[in-house]
Amino acid sequence: PNILAQQFANADGVAVSFDQPLVGGNDGGLLVGGTAGILENRFVLNSDTKKPERLTAVPTEDVVGTGLNGTPFNNMGVPGAKSFHLAASGYGNPAGLAAGAANPYFVRFAVTQATSSVIGDAIAQAPSFFTLWIGNNDVLSFATSGGVGIDQTGTGTNPALYGPDDITDPAAFAGSIYPGIVGAITTANPAAQGVLINIPDVSTIPFFTTVPYNPVPLDQASADALNAAYAAYNDGVAAILGASDPDQVAKRKITFAAGQNAVVILDETLTDLTGINPPATSALLNMRQATAADLIILPTSAIIGELVNPADDPNDPASPRWGISAPLQDKDVLDAAEVQAVNTARLAMNVAIKAAADANPNFVYLDAAAIMTQLNTTGINFGSGSIKAEFATGGAFSLDGVHPTARGYAVIANSIIDAINGGFGANVHKVDPALSPTIFLK
Repeated sequence: PNILAQQFANADGVAVSFDQPLVGGNDGGLLVGGTAGILENRFVLNSDTKKPERLTAVPTEDVVGTGLNGTPFNNMGVPGAKSFHLAASGYGNPAGLAAGAANPYFVRFAVTQATSSVIGDAIAQAPSFFTLWIGNNDVLSFATSGGVGIDQTGTGTNPALYGPDDITDPAAFAGSIYPGIVGAITTANPAAQGVLINIPDVSTIPFFTTVPYNPVPLDQASADALNAAYAAYNDGVAAILGASDPDQVAKRKITFAAGQNAVVILDETLTDLTGINPPATSALLNMRQATAADLIILPTSAIIGELVNPADDPNDPASPRWGISAPLQDKDVLDAAEVQAVNTARLAMNVAIKAAADANPNFVYLDAAAIMTQLNTTGINFGSGSIKAEFATGGAFSLDGVHPTARGYAVIANSIIDAINGGFGANVHKVDPALSPTIFLK
């Protein structure tokens, strides 16, 4: 938004003040009511270990919640907000933080903590132009949690009752939530022009693409030992399901070979055999080996192959290790069924966003999903350089594997400018993304 504002000013030849709730010296995160640990410190890449780590500086800056001297900021983007949060009164009330009814970022810049809503503070400015990129977190929090939440699709449940990692019901998104946001803006200023931006596919961002499904290297002796250890499990599954469901028997069979091997994961969609323990079988957990359709989330890379119990002997081959001799947990993997649930909801929400854009000649639509797909496949060449979606090295994404870098956002801003110029017959100049930084190094 700040890039856009500056380019609009350059096009108009009129100086502009675009106020954002930026934080100075935020390496140590932020305090909320004097309490540390609510907002985490910045990620940096350790140049020695080549791994991301959080800075350990002590937070010193507290949130205040008075807006910009009692008036709203121009950039009303709130990290972590879902679509239905935008209209929630008191979303900036620190008293609601513990229950998840408030957001620490909005606590910091709400005009009135107890009563402000994000959309209320936004429309108080009666904007003449806006960008609306909301809905990502309605599916993203489910995905980044490894699918531990609930897919609320088709439930008609009140979103206020959702857990933090649930998928928002697309029918609620399309029926009242998204139209309510857009309607609030156009009611404040019927002539407002804007860009409505859709929701990308999670499988195109580094949080889900960095760790392969088969990251376990084994020699032949290790593979043979693991196959012997899993023989009782494989035999038990075959004995119970062989006649009734041979396809699931094949799906659940765990085998290893010399070379790269798929991790072992829990899968709640499998037939529950945990209460069955025939003679000569091991515990029949609901597990299988991952396939390319499963997405191993970025933080899981830190535990694959590590001891389940750190007190165990690391030199003992019988000591269980995550993803090899013990299955990764639900929170560690977005399995194929969960990937499908996310994508189904996302596509339905994107239909609603596109319909809202098509229904008003003052709006244009930006397909951010296509941009993220391009970053993940060919990359994007912007003339003076290029970026791709590779973790840490591609230049497009920050070290959390989810949010773009400043350079990535510059490329997105240029795409928005293209949409504005094409949709409104404008002549806004683009920026050079090479002038913006990528990741931070230590």
